[in-house]
Amino acid sequence: MRVMSKLMIMLLIISFAAVAGEGKEQKVAISGSSTVMPLAELAAEEFNLIQNIYHVSVTSGGTGVGIVDAAEGRSDIAMASREIQPVERQRFESPKMRFKEFPVGYDAICLVVSSDVFDYGVTTLTTDELKQIYAGDINNWDEVGGPDAEIFVIGRKPGSGTRDTFNEIILGSKEAEAPGVIIEASDSSEVKTAIQGSDNAIGYMGYSYILMGDTKVVSLNGVQPTIENIKSGAYPLARKLYFYTRGEPNPGARAFIDYILSPAGQKIAIENGFIPI
Repeated sequence: MRVMSKLMIMLLIISFAAVAGEGKEQKVAISGSSTVMPLAELAAEEFNLIQNIYHVSVTSGGTGVGIVDAAEGRSDIAMASREIQPVERQRFESPKMRFKEFPVGYDAICLVVSSDVFDYGVTTLTTDELKQIYAGDINNWDEVGGPDAEIFVIGRKPGSGTRDTFNEIILGSKEAEAPGVIIEASDSSEVKTAIQGSDNAIGYMGYSYILMGDTKVVSLNGVQPTIENIKSGAYPLARKLYFYTRGEPNPGARAFIDYILSPAGQKIAIENGFIPI
């Protein structure tokens, strides 16, 4: 007898549960990182179609918001583009309740500049140059081989896991100030819109966003954010993406996590610009 896959067994269990429960859907709420959100949304659409016992809904708000939502019971799963922080564990965990971590994919924070800047010749930056740009010590593109134009620096708002990772790796601390930043965007799509509307901008966004439309990606220390460089860690701003639950996941959250980690779920990731586990 051929051994059934974990996904097939899960779907059979869901099917039997649906019959027993007369098709009443149980809600599974997911919130958090805008970087992880497209993957969770696409997987939820498929998951909601293939069974009728659970209905998954996904909202954004940032990694920090997702973790608070999960800790306080408003969400069943928190999406996170960074590991949970010690201060969050200290605030919400207890001996009887620990967050459960589920890596769901790989990602990278990609540097993007305006087309005019890229076409002039700024196709790579060093970590030190990037640090000085965000610290406000370099404020004209001609200082890094670009045109004589002020650098329009785009950052991310507090609570963003992408911002936390960028600050920690480039500026040395999650809490580091970035006085060079002129505007703070809510998510990667907002960064992208701002860069496309400017001729002298720089910003950073998740890997999946650079695959949608025309973006000018700058390498870091001469290393491009390719799938191979991200998974190997050669690209300096590579990272994992996570789901977190408050303790062991409830049945609905567990079923969705199993689905997103299954071959079908990871295929959705690959087809939409995410890098599978």
